[in-house]
Amino acid sequence: MNTQALTPILDKIKAYDHIILFRHRRPDGDCLGASKGLQRILRLSFPGKVIDLPESDTSDYLAFLGPDDPALPDEAYQNALGIVVDTGDAERISNPKYALCRELIKIDHHPDRDAYADLSWVEEHSASCCEMIAAFYTHFQHELRMDQEAAALLYTGIVTDSGRFRYPEVNGDTLRYAAALLDAGVDTQRLFAQLYLRDAASLRFQAYVYEHLQLTENGVAYLHIDAQTQQRFGLSFEDASAAIGYLDSIRGCLCWLAFIDAPDNTIRVRLRSRFVAINTLAERHHGGGHAFASGATVYSKDEIQSLIAEADALVRDYKAEHSDWL
Repeated sequence: MNTQALTPILDKIKAYDHIILFRHRRPDGDCLGASKGLQRILRLSFPGKVIDLPESDTSDYLAFLGPDDPALPDEAYQNALGIVVDTGDAERISNPKYALCRELIKIDHHPDRDAYADLSWVEEHSASCCEMIAAFYTHFQHELRMDQEAAALLYTGIVTDSGRFRYPEVNGDTLRYAAALLDAGVDTQRLFAQLYLRDAASLRFQAYVYEHLQLTENGVAYLHIDAQTQQRFGLSFEDASAAIGYLDSIRGCLCWLAFIDAPDNTIRVRLRSRFVAINTLAERHHGGGHAFASGATVYSKDEIQSLIAEADALVRDYKAEHSDWL
């Protein structure tokens, strides 16, 4: 961790009486955990300050993490410090009023392609933004406060964004911060029940995924979950997106793709891989992300086929140059 970036952030927080938190559209566990966990830490640590997280995009399956705060009028932003978490590009910030804040801080672990903030702390090799917030707390634990609620929020983000500690970004620090959060009293049984228990309809959809997935010649697994399929199984967009996790254990497949019809008539793409970096592929299709976990957007079946072909070529080339891909 680049600890030199931490003191200027804490100094800015101390300098403002009003702090407003922001996150990206369609938030995942890390995004919600980081925004809500940081809010909780700051409220505990600075009871005299106003720490707001205005109503923003949320996620049904993570509703157990609690609601956001009420919306704020425009004038409330003008003398406030804004902190954006887990958001690499300004266009992905769910609340556009971030631009009204007097100053802006960016805390993120995605590639730093968009320097939209006055002060940035970016750790591209961190497994999650929640890990960074845990590091921030640990570095200043003589000044900051944390309780069981804050620890549970941060632990949620670390667990979900690390694939339960399986992704390559996980290192010793990830486990050490997770251990410290567990020591704060996280109830993992309740948390994992909220995250991973599924109803029978979800299991039937998983069976459908396995029956309908397709494989390319060189080892790309893919599936298109269209609007009709989502309706058939009573899926939300988030439920349909979970299909990407069902494709991650096929021997010989180094890349797997889920194409999901979105409510705005685009087709969202979840891209995952092992060994083969796919973020540049996502960037060519209106997206981006991490080396082995990215997102993109396509607009037609022709573009779907183009992306699949490009992914297949990536895997083909990797296998031709490496013999240790299992």
